[in-house]
Amino acid sequence: MTVTIGVLALQGDVREHLAALTASGAAAVPVRRRAELDAVDALVLPGGESTTIDKLLRAFDLDGPVRERLAAGMPAYGSCAGMILLADRIEGGIDGQRTLGGLDVTVRRNAFGRQVDSFETDVRIDGIPESEDRPVHAVFIRAPWVQEVGPAATALARVESGPAAGRIVAVRQGSLLATSFHPEVTGDTRVHRLFVEMVREAAASVRP
Repeated sequence: MTVTIGVLALQGDVREHLAALTASGAAAVPVRRRAELDAVDALVLPGGESTTIDKLLRAFDLDGPVRERLAAGMPAYGSCAGMILLADRIEGGIDGQRTLGGLDVTVRRNAFGRQVDSFETDVRIDGIPESEDRPVHAVFIRAPWVQEVGPAATALARVESGPAAGRIVAVRQGSLLATSFHPEVTGDTRVHRLFVEMVREAAASVRP
């Protein structure tokens, strides 16, 4: 089944996500307008600056429509800032910062530190088979982590070593998926393939 997945094209690694989704078997399109949002089966919220994306969503009159689609069950995947946008609760946000919500989690903004504190590590993600015993290589750039997972959501991955060992960096709730890291920049499409399969499952459940 072919599914069409949009990438919110207001800020962040839009082209990289489009390429990873295409390589994963989806029809991938940028989304900047309501009509483009209405035409997709699912949406990717890329990294960037969560407060800026929040403002741009409102400036482009997409805030309400995206909220409506999420509330109606549209699958979505958020990476880094996208994770913050999908979280129901934020720690370390600025005054007036809002999220789209949907994930029963508390996310700590910029939890791993500033840009100079960006790092890379390997993580094992529940639901993603390891390829030739190779875990997913995760790139963290001013990344959040999940401070608390509510009963509706499930933790999929944690940092395995270093000062942040044990911190949750991937979560899922139904057809919503979020990671603290940027799989679109590594060439490893396993996270995107997982999301495409989630979208296909959701589409199959509603299509005749």
